[in-house]
Amino acid sequence: MSEKIFNWTYTLFKNWGYSETVSAYANLFVNIILLVFCVFIIHYIFRKILIEIFGIIALRTKTEFDDLLVANKTAKYIAYLIPLLFVNFIVPVIMKKFVYWEGIFSKGIEIYIVILVLWIIRSILNAIKDHLKKLPDFSDKPIDSYVQVVMIILWVFGITSMILIIFNTSITNIFATFGAISAIVILIFKDTILGFVASIQVSVNDLVRIGDWVTFEKFGADGDVIEINLATVKVQNFDKTTTTIPTYSLISDSFKNWRGMQNSGGRRIKRSILIKVNSVRFLHTDELEGLKKIQLISSYLEHRQQDIEKYNLNNNIDKSLKINGRNMTNLGIFRKYINQYLATHPGINKDMSMMCRHLQPTEKGIPIEVYAFSNDKRWINYEYIMADIFDHIIASVPYFDLEIYELPSGKGIFTEE
Repeated sequence: MSEKIFNWTYTLFKNWGYSETVSAYANLFVNIILLVFCVFIIHYIFRKILIEIFGIIALRTKTEFDDLLVANKTAKYIAYLIPLLFVNFIVPVIMKKFVYWEGIFSKGIEIYIVILVLWIIRSILNAIKDHLKKLPDFSDKPIDSYVQVVMIILWVFGITSMILIIFNTSITNIFATFGAISAIVILIFKDTILGFVASIQVSVNDLVRIGDWVTFEKFGADGDVIEINLATVKVQNFDKTTTTIPTYSLISDSFKNWRGMQNSGGRRIKRSILIKVNSVRFLHTDELEGLKKIQLISSYLEHRQQDIEKYNLNNNIDKSLKINGRNMTNLGIFRKYINQYLATHPGINKDMSMMCRHLQPTEKGIPIEVYAFSNDKRWINYEYIMADIFDHIIASVPYFDLEIYELPSGKGIFTEE
């Protein structure tokens, strides 16, 4: 039946007295024109039908997945595939008398079908990726990496299939060839292989998620992770610039992930001021009486002074020298004041570590460090809380007859005569 349909031109030209060769080429020419016309009609019809069907389904369903299929042009690629399958079926029939050209055209069409199938799968995977990114459970997962890994595997199979089609060879010969050139393949795709391995380890060990704040000093990155794919990790810095980091660097180099802080109850404050060593001294009784006016430590000084006097009296301490027995220092009372101040500050999380500690003295003085956690982890509010605390601490230093160390300026070194 098909031979009668596609050979009528050949019979017609033979009846007109043309040679067999001319009749065959004329028949082929007419059939190609008819095939092209049919392909355009089939493509137009199916493209219209598929796009309309996808559009109607997308409008009438509540899920967003079908909308993403439309956005990723899945229907368009399927509409290309249907006429191509028709051509692949018809070509052997209309080119029956041209075996050589039939083989070339058939191989070209089969290769195009393989590529088109990969495009369709890619559009579906992209729709799945976009859909999963909108779900809370997957919004911070490296979906791009997973899709890229699947596409690499599919492209390997696709390229292998195309090689089999072109050379009419077996899969055994292909694997033997790949084995011989495996060293070159590994060298060429080194970064891809490293990125693939790194993506798996990053995902399995949950090292980085999309939305994490990371600091990577080697690459100058300090900001939020906005994308994780097979080869790179994109970080949007706080100055709105973007830094691209090789994925395998996440497992080969050291970086800081602030997720633990963001998931905790507060953000750490760890900052110190330097107190001049020669301003530290024992306090006299009258000075203690003056410091009792400071409400945060008045009760502490009262009880502390009683305990010290009782100890010195019971042990017959000679208080003609201040160094004898137990005494209070202005620096010790200042540290107690800072602790009390932190305990009453509304910006400090009282359920986490909180202290004012005395660090090892240096050539620039004695570091007095505040170690606490703010109850607001947002950057701007955190900086405000920390600044508010240290504004108060710095302003409080003179009340304890202490001095803060700072390098002398020109005015402090040179005096007018």
